[in-house]
Amino acid sequence: MDLETVEAIRSLKYRYLRTLDLKLWDDFADTLCEDVVGDYGSPSGGQPLHFEGRDALAGHMRTALAGPIATQHVASHPEITVDGDTAVGSWAMQDTVIASEFGVVIRGGAYYTDTYRREDGVWRIASTAYERIYETMETLTGSETTLTAFMWS
Repeated sequence: MDLETVEAIRSLKYRYLRTLDLKLWDDFADTLCEDVVGDYGSPSGGQPLHFEGRDALAGHMRTALAGPIATQHVASHPEITVDGDTAVGSWAMQDTVIASEFGVVIRGGAYYTDTYRREDGVWRIASTAYERIYETMETLTGSETTLTAFMWS
């Protein structure tokens, strides 16, 4: 096993999540291959979302997370298989989205499946998708909090 490559891919995934949460959009886009494919979706967000290309995916995140929305994504349990200049990874992920303007906090868990490609010596995400395990939504109205749980299947 090429531990140096595995560590580079771990760092890439962590950078993807960190730059997303900090809204560092140029750095976020740089974690993605130009022809990246992204598939996301959640019960609170409605239908699954599909993106083709770095500009489409990064542009959506920039727009969707604009304004007073705070996020935190935590990935763990990586399973990474490297084959030359390509790799496949699976990650457990937990996320929190605080949308105070809409009076909600959304928390969830999912498993990411990613593919990676090394281009000119740099690893980037070639495709990314997740399967939701659960999602909860807390409605924040004054001193009252309402909790709604969704199971994703």
